[in-house]
Amino acid sequence: MRIIPAIDIIGGRCVRLSKGDYSTETVYNEHPLEVAKAFEDAGLHYLHLVDLDGAQSSRIVNHKVLYQIASQTSLHIDFGGGLKSDDDLRIAFENGARQVTAGSIAVQQPDLFLRWLKTHGAEKIILGADCRNRKIAAQGWLEQSEWDVLDFIKKYETEGVQSVICTDIALDGMLQGPSLDLYKEIMEHSKVQLIASGGVASVQDLEALREAGCEGAIVGKAIYEERISLRELAALC
Repeated sequence: MRIIPAIDIIGGRCVRLSKGDYSTETVYNEHPLEVAKAFEDAGLHYLHLVDLDGAQSSRIVNHKVLYQIASQTSLHIDFGGGLKSDDDLRIAFENGARQVTAGSIAVQQPDLFLRWLKTHGAEKIILGADCRNRKIAAQGWLEQSEWDVLDFIKKYETEGVQSVICTDIALDGMLQGPSLDLYKEIMEHSKVQLIASGGVASVQDLEALREAGCEGAIVGKAIYEERISLRELAALC
């Protein structure tokens, strides 16, 4: 299972939220590049980079942060937040993203999402399937759709999606453990490569996700709150 540390960006700074609520913002580092270099120095290879300003603004905002990290580390970056147009996608790839995570666009503009999938290939486009009470959320998690998370994933699996990042929003940033039952249900009914996100608080949580069959696991607040050390994460890679 791939271990994928996360950096969320607001105003160019490394922050974390609880349950996607922007009013709960906690700043952990003024310089995201320093954080990314620490991940790399510890022996980690991947990074989930989220432009939270972009998610609210419906356009990429923090592309300079993406460029700094991509140009000064060798981390494999998947980038999300604010991808709403062909121009946004171009900016993300030109500034060093290896992959992009697209969630809101798959809800609001499915034809555009499918064109990206066809043009760039399933290895470049990750489906973001973030849900609250099983309903897919969009627009920086500020809007809730009528899509059930499993139906949403299965629909796009038939269209060629191979990788999915799924976050149970109610657990995100809460350090209460991941949504194991939900992930097991998804993997029981789908063959996508599932990347779990939200709630990871311990090495034991990561081991449980691995045993459940997740292809990857994203770790955020547990790192910043020193619940899991970078050395422990690297040992799991």
